[in-house]
Amino acid sequence: MPAKTINDVVALCKRRGFIFTGSEIYGGLGGAYDYGPYGVELMKNIRNAWWNAMIYSRNDIEGLDAALISNRLLWKYSGHESSFSDPLVECKKCGARMRQDKMKDQKKCDNCGSTEITEPRAYQLMMGLSIGATADGIINAYLRPETATTTYVNFKNVLDAKPHKLPFGIAQIGKAFRNEISPRGFVFRMREFEQAEMQYFVRPEEDQKYFEMWKEIRRAWWINSLGIPAEKLRFTPHEKLAHYAKAAGDIEYAFPDGFDEVEGIHNRQDFDLGSHTKAQDEFKIHANVMENKDSTTKLSYSDPQTGENFIPYVIETAMGVNRAMLAVMLEAYTEETLQDGKSRIVLKLKPWLAPVKAAVIPLARNVPELLTIANDIENSLRKLNIGRIELENSGNIGKNYRRHDEIGTPVCITVDHQTLEDNTVTLRHRDTMKQERINIADVSKTVLDIINEK
Repeated sequence: MPAKTINDVVALCKRRGFIFTGSEIYGGLGGAYDYGPYGVELMKNIRNAWWNAMIYSRNDIEGLDAALISNRLLWKYSGHESSFSDPLVECKKCGARMRQDKMKDQKKCDNCGSTEITEPRAYQLMMGLSIGATADGIINAYLRPETATTTYVNFKNVLDAKPHKLPFGIAQIGKAFRNEISPRGFVFRMREFEQAEMQYFVRPEEDQKYFEMWKEIRRAWWINSLGIPAEKLRFTPHEKLAHYAKAAGDIEYAFPDGFDEVEGIHNRQDFDLGSHTKAQDEFKIHANVMENKDSTTKLSYSDPQTGENFIPYVIETAMGVNRAMLAVMLEAYTEETLQDGKSRIVLKLKPWLAPVKAAVIPLARNVPELLTIANDIENSLRKLNIGRIELENSGNIGKNYRRHDEIGTPVCITVDHQTLEDNTVTLRHRDTMKQERINIADVSKTVLDIINEK
């Protein structure tokens, strides 16, 4: 059966080295987590799957990696400095601070049940910085609260360096920071997190066509690349649109506690490029933007055929990489009762997402003949450059199988005494536990086929 609660996965993450509590030896820090040996591999594989789909499988999207710290003016004109906030309330009885729109009952404290709640006030979510030798503690820069805005201000740079006709996109994966009132749900809502966002620039009259197109493309990616069943996903339109949006909605996954957002799809019209462009009065900007007298660059597009110069609309896809990892682990987590009455936990990950692609296991510990062959197989698999390969030399084959079941290793290769006689090894498949004998010469191709299996 799949994970009943997030706690099932939390325990596995700690035990097997996926995710640890940040600063744990000093009591931790709310909303901060460290990714262990297998967590970094799974996150990397999710990033790679996204990058492959967005960049390598297309010819109309370019990559970007922008700075984490940005000039304060960037966040002034994006609207974040004045309006990027959550409604904060406090309990007068126990002192708990809560985000009002996420409370179970907005009239009662989630912590103690008291009805003595303060009126909500705006709580700034951006993390301000004081940088430079003469800053004197004054906030003069911010850690970015999302990657999108740093993409918009690089629109002209990318277009000049790599010319494209509309439509085209700019994709970016990176850290973002938000001073969340109440981080929750393990890695679902954190103060430091990772986003994978793509901004697709289109003609204003074609915006809805591409909005619908990206809704379908992104939903299909969650199914085909991450292995999330279609019935566990839904698209929910926003009931109340943000000030910049013409249309918006979320791809939601069925977490144990109910459906919640894992990726947003937004038609941001011309708000973003219009907000940051120089000479705003030269363009017919449809969105309501703040007057900008500080920008030094026109963030417009000149049609090479008609000569028309205008501000493109933006269709955004914005995925939380940490949330994607959590959804993938929850979906892959499986508890099975075996024929002998014992049980096992297995992560039935897509092979290309698995933190370890294959494990090589000598049947007996420290037997030179077996270890030499195992090392040769390990080295041949490493040359495939498919990811992490592990060699186990503990001598306990059962425990090794169970450990690799729990971290999602698709296949284990066992070198035993028969190997010395006929150059064959045992290939053990994770999901079915089926075992087969294959020739050592066929191991690399077989593993490669399993990893690339669709």
